[in-house]
Amino acid sequence: MRSAFLTIAAAALTATAVHAEPATYAIDPTHTFATFEIGHFGASVNRGRFDKKEGSVQFDKAGRVGKVELTFHINSINTGTAQFDKHLQSAEIFDAAKFPTAQFVGDKFTYEGDKLTAVSGNLTIKGKTQPVTFKANQFACYDSPMLKREVCGGDFETTIDRTAFGADYGVQYGFPKNVRIVAQIEAIKQ
Repeated sequence: MRSAFLTIAAAALTATAVHAEPATYAIDPTHTFATFEIGHFGASVNRGRFDKKEGSVQFDKAGRVGKVELTFHINSINTGTAQFDKHLQSAEIFDAAKFPTAQFVGDKFTYEGDKLTAVSGNLTIKGKTQPVTFKANQFACYDSPMLKREVCGGDFETTIDRTAFGADYGVQYGFPKNVRIVAQIEAIKQ
């Protein structure tokens, strides 16, 4: 009887440990960026990033579950060329006046063994939402010697069909539909 009680107690403790409450992490804006790349007539690649962003992460390492919410401000787009930035923000492409932000909400974390390999969720651009999976090129949590807190982060990438979001400017001229997005993110445990 005693061994049965110990087995049940151990199972209950294990179940509680696996289903711990997710910890909250705040996005570190100095280590979080989303960059995009799109071909330009097969000759070069146009690149840019969003400088203003915010978000949070709920993450339970033991349970391997969580939720990522990231918002990027379209008016903060930065390609290094002011005229190009204004064109990207115009109604022809992102329509920043009508749709001032883009957002990713990911709630499915995929693992191979102990390694996080992807985060899937929904990406919203120009008011249109599509499912997207960001592949993890690397991911780790560490104790920051400067912040004296745990920081989790990684480097992720995906490729989207921009026309699915209503961003189809230039397709008629031969610009590709596919846009590669590379997102680096670090978040500080609160």
